[in-house]
Amino acid sequence: MQLKGKVAIVTGSAQGIGKAIALALAREGANIAVCDVNEEGIAKARKEIETLGVKTIGLKVDVTASDQVENTVNKVLDNLGKIDILVNNAGITRDSLIMRMKESDWDAVLGVNLKGAFNCIKAVSRHMIKQRSGRIVNIASIIGIMGNAGQANYSASKAGIIGLTKSAAKEFASRNINVNAIAPGFIKTAMTDVLTDEQKNRMLEAIPLSRFGEAQDVANLVLFLVSEASSYITGEVIKVDGGMVM
Repeated sequence: MQLKGKVAIVTGSAQGIGKAIALALAREGANIAVCDVNEEGIAKARKEIETLGVKTIGLKVDVTASDQVENTVNKVLDNLGKIDILVNNAGITRDSLIMRMKESDWDAVLGVNLKGAFNCIKAVSRHMIKQRSGRIVNIASIIGIMGNAGQANYSASKAGIIGLTKSAAKEFASRNINVNAIAPGFIKTAMTDVLTDEQKNRMLEAIPLSRFGEAQDVANLVLFLVSEASSYITGEVIKVDGGMVM
């Protein structure tokens, strides 16, 4: 197992893409810190991960609160001994046209998606710099590259993730810490399940591979980016979108 003995923090890992990532890392031997705001989901994910024979802890954390993030990192260090991998996956949407968007919805999305990633990177960076190694993967979105009507807040937050990724990659490279971003396209999640058949068909027409992606498609790329196989890759934004944005 290529990640045996490594320790990974995965935010937003109680369900969906985050849970798929946590499970994929655990299957390769990594010990996992399941971090989310959903306590019930944390408990279920932790129980499932434990069946894979790795150590795991579940921590409720609001990533917008820097003090909570710092406490979470300290608990991971206390319980699992180190931090080798951080996956910033926590994210929300509050869709609306700009002219109708509430300021609170703008602040909420930028807070979780962008400030949350910043808080987590800052909190783990001290430890990774000290151990002179680490892998950070930020989950962006193709919407942060192409934009989308009704998602100005989400698009801005994910575009910000891309800029944050590149800046962090330059800051940490001399300490053997690689920072990359993944930009998923339309992935099968609870978010896409609520779409009508008409909406799904319209989206599929824009995807050359003519299908939605699976959470595992994103998890597979995370596995590569946190492994030694990607040791000469940093500051990159890699799309997982079936060719939608070329």
